[in-house]
Amino acid sequence: MPTISMFYDILIRMFFKDTEKHHLPHIHADYQGKVAVYSIPEGEVLAGSLPSNKHKLVLAWIEIHKEDLIADWELAANGKNPFPIKGLDQ
Repeated sequence: MPTISMFYDILIRMFFKDTEKHHLPHIHADYQGKVAVYSIPEGEVLAGSLPSNKHKLVLAWIEIHKEDLIADWELAANGKNPFPIKGLDQ
């Protein structure tokens, strides 16, 4: 499970070949032990939750980097390493 980005203490991860449980492109956002799974196309929360302020940051980050995230999803779904993506604080 590579970490593809980190900003404001939020880790963004993408699992290899993680297509069975959620059936659509998604990321895992981890903040202080709380994890939420977000769909890439819509930014919808598929599972879990984050504090409201961190949730808003993740949504903004997804919107800014949607094309990069889709490209990384294609790599990860095929068992390849996704590329790092800049965080909001960089």
